[in-house]
Formats: sequence, C-alpha cells, structure tokens
Amino acid sequence: MKLSKIFYNGLIKENTIFVQAIGMCSVLAVTTSAINGLAMGLAVIAVLVGSNIVVSLLRKVIPDKIRIPAFIVVIATFVTVVEMFMKAYTPDLYNALGIFIPLIVVNCMILGRAESFASKNSLLPSIVDGLGMGAGYTLAVVVLGSIREILGAGTLFGMQLFGASFEPALIFIMPPGAFIILGILMGIFNYVGKRKESPKTGVKEENIDEYIYNID
Repeated sequence: MKLSKIFYNGLIKENTIFVQAIGMCSVLAVTTSAINGLAMGLAVIAVLVGSNIVVSLLRKVIPDKIRIPAFIVVIATFVTVVEMFMKAYTPDLYNALGIFIPLIVVNCMILGRAESFASKNSLLPSIVDGLGMGAGYTLAVVVLGSIREILGAGTLFGMQLFGASFEPALIFIMPPGAFIILGILMGIFNYVGKRKESPKTGVKEENIDEYIYNID
C-alpha cells in the first residue's frame, strides 16, 4: 500500500472520530476550546507515532502471548514522557487537560493501531500510519473544539471574534452541546464520504439500492 494512501486512510477514510467513533473517551471533555483540542491532538500524535515505531521494530521479538501487555507498556511509557513534557513546558495546558492526558494509555485507537498495523508492518509505513491516524484525530478535535468555542464563548484560540453585544450560547461548551456538534459533524463527514465513494453507475446515490434490486 502506498504511503500516501495509508496517511489518507487515517486522516479521512478511516477517521477514528468521525467515521469509526473510537477513541472517544476524551473527545467530548477536552474540546471546550480549540487550543485544548489541538494540545490533546498533538499529544495523541506523539504517542501514536512513538508507540508504532517501537512496536514495529520489536514486532518479531515480542511473543504473541504477551503482545497486548507489551504494547500497553510501550504506550504507557510514551504517555508518561508526553505528560512530563507538558507539565514542565505547558503547565496551563497540562492543568486544563488534567486526567485526560494519562487516560491516553487506555485509548483504544492507539492500542488498536499497534495491534492491527504496527505489529504487522515495517517501520516507515507504521510511522505514516501513526501520523495519519493522529492527524485525523487532531482534525476532529480541533474542528469540534473550534465550533464549540466560537458558539459557546465567542472566541477562537482565545481571541475575541465578536463585539460586546454578542451573547454566546453556553450550552455549546457544556456536555449536551458537545454531543449535538459531534453528531452533526459525524453526519456531514459520513454523508460527504459516502457520496464520493458511491459507484459510478449513472444512478444517484439515494437510488443505488433500488438500482441493484432491479438488476437482481
């Protein structure tokens, strides 16, 4: 498989949030602002790429019977490094993200990529897979965080966008608003994706099922 296709799969086609709806444990909690979403996304990219590198390099050494515990140890190591780095250099973001940084360890997306891809592929494809999946996750949380921040606070990355007369809808920086925006974004993302991938039969996508039935 081409490296560009691997990256595209992670970014768009197999987007972990908008398409697969996995690795959601922190998405709704940390996306109250765009900067929080970006910080979490970069942390996930670092852990994904680092763990994919180590798992790929050791894939022929780690026994099958203990591969899952070994993968978790590798992931936990990188999460600890990222957590210590953020605590030292970006304490405000560290405090804002709180418990959700160490919870990256149990993010099923990262363990899933280690098991399904890095443990079966060489180094370079594994790095690209980590970058693609991480970029897809980051895209999702930044877009979600940006929309919630704009509607719920009238700001973007902390910068005021509207005048003093603007009245933000506080529901959008609360949990119900997160579910509403996420649901809308998932619907749009999947609708556009399905239209692009629909077969070129000369029949509109909404009539494809009827078209196939008539052929049979």
